[in-house]
Amino acid sequence: MTFDSRLRLTILGGYLGSGKTTWLRHQLYSGSFGPRVHVIVNEAAEIPVDDALLVGTQGMTLLAGGCCCCAGRDDLVAALRGLCDVRSRLSSDMERLERIILETSGLADPAAIVAAIQNDPVLVNHILVEETVVAVDALHALAQLMTEPLGRRQIGAADRMILTKVDACDPVAFGTLRATLAMLNGHARLSAAVLGDAVDLPLLPVDAQAAALPPLTQEDARGPIAPTHLALPPDLDWSAFMLWLSALLHARGDDLVRVKGVLRTPAGRLLLQTVRKVVQSPEILPEQGESRSDDVIVFIGRGYRPEDLGRSMRRFLSPTRP
Repeated sequence: MTFDSRLRLTILGGYLGSGKTTWLRHQLYSGSFGPRVHVIVNEAAEIPVDDALLVGTQGMTLLAGGCCCCAGRDDLVAALRGLCDVRSRLSSDMERLERIILETSGLADPAAIVAAIQNDPVLVNHILVEETVVAVDALHALAQLMTEPLGRRQIGAADRMILTKVDACDPVAFGTLRATLAMLNGHARLSAAVLGDAVDLPLLPVDAQAAALPPLTQEDARGPIAPTHLALPPDLDWSAFMLWLSALLHARGDDLVRVKGVLRTPAGRLLLQTVRKVVQSPEILPEQGESRSDDVIVFIGRGYRPEDLGRSMRRFLSPTRP
């Protein structure tokens, strides 16, 4: 058997808010991907957040402002070609890059990324797509599979699925999700994680049945999912902002599928995240130099106008509001 010397690529996918970055941070910290790893972070938003959460990696490339399976595909191909070129010029195996991890945006179709690499005359000879890992939100995935064609395509492309947030999932609902995932993709390996740490996969009830998924068209009547970023004022009233965000999620949580931002507070740099109508526990991040992602909240959703979102926040935070 001949040794394949091509550069290994791991694609990390998953729907918005599935926990990709949290899981990846733990894998990088534990060294499970081995030495000489380069991370490519793709975010659909023009002002990124996830790159600030992966500080400390050996090498990182940020691709922001377009999903790498479609609008940002040329940028991804150029970045991959550049890494292959650098690797080919190094004579020592101890210096050469061994693996690339591509953390896709929550809007990416992994199969389209694999096709882009296989169809490129340079990359197909230098990169081996070794594995597609898909993070699956145990709390919200079943609802997403009911309504989002993209969620189903992501599951279908997986070689391995990481079920996240399993500690907070109802056992009956979890059994239905497991059976549904097996129906959509029976060959993918399954494991579980809570806040990035591996945990035992909960037992599957013997009577678990797959959900009856309705047929879906390719487009949602509310329009495509898109990012909107809002800069927060330097004198932000934290209590008022959280009250506004809670009210917004209560009213429009089905449209706002993901909210993420890094805020500077008296307690330090705070990571704020929501998935649908659920606000996750804030996390204090390590201090670092000034970042353009600080004090910017990224909203990803559909069915609203970005200007209306900003106007609503400014009105609520205004000291003169009734």
